[in-house]
Amino acid sequence: MKTLRRLGQGLISLFVVSVVIWLMMALAPGDPAMRILLARGIREPSPEQVAATQAELGLDLPMVQQYWKWISGLPTANFGDSWTTGRPIATEFLDRLPATLILTLVALLLAIGLTLLLGIPAALWANQWPDRTSRVLSLIALAAPSFLIGVLLMEVITVRMGLGRVLADGTWGTVFLPALTLALGPAAAWSRLLRTSLLETASAPFLAVAKGRGANTRYLLTTHLLPHSAPPMLTVVGLSTAALLGGAPVVETVFTWPGVGLYVVKAIEVRDLPVVADTTMFAVVVYILVSFLTDLILERIEPNWDPEK
Repeated sequence: MKTLRRLGQGLISLFVVSVVIWLMMALAPGDPAMRILLARGIREPSPEQVAATQAELGLDLPMVQQYWKWISGLPTANFGDSWTTGRPIATEFLDRLPATLILTLVALLLAIGLTLLLGIPAALWANQWPDRTSRVLSLIALAAPSFLIGVLLMEVITVRMGLGRVLADGTWGTVFLPALTLALGPAAAWSRLLRTSLLETASAPFLAVAKGRGANTRYLLTTHLLPHSAPPMLTVVGLSTAALLGGAPVVETVFTWPGVGLYVVKAIEVRDLPVVADTTMFAVVVYILVSFLTDLILERIEPNWDPEK
């Protein structure tokens, strides 16, 4: 029953998001046909060319009919063509997806590593210099915009230290700086949550019993503290992993990383509505699926887990 309820909530969320996406793009100022013609290299389009392009793209149809034409094709994987290039959106999207997956995977691994590096010492030496240092670094990472972090990392590591390349090409060899930029924000939030979760677990009675039996810190950490802190961490990490896709457009733009994020940014610039709508819906579907799978995993690990609490 819970599974069916969650699926229903996911479908309702998808419908609401699809309407919001379409309205935001359709009601944005400016004529998409004019932007598309300029993107195609026509510097001074005539009124006739603009009208013809509007008819070609279906912009002369009522808004409700435009929305239905778009949304009705998604269940059958008919994502339409890009208004700018005329190529199938699915083809262009799949060409760029591997680069985004590489970036997201490396960013996730870096975020998890930094979380352990900052969160565990902060809990073991609470209110001492490791905890205070972790707190300051986390606040800086959370407060600074990702584009600013990216520019600073490029300036320090690439320009001044001469390590790596300024412009990334979507391969493993140039992924470190973009991934680090994307990972710092989540790692800062996760590390503080890990600290809190470890301290709460450390106050449990069974920890006092284990300490009384002479268990050392490493044993307590690996056998009791981290496993008991896993459920709340897994929830946040699972949802944040999907949310990493939301930060990808900014990071990909800063580093010219040839992924889906940069593809979306360029589509927004020229008002290529189908590209923006399709890729945003994909991100929402990923977020809902990851959330659903995270809840299922937690129910297996922790039978008393209730995702609605």
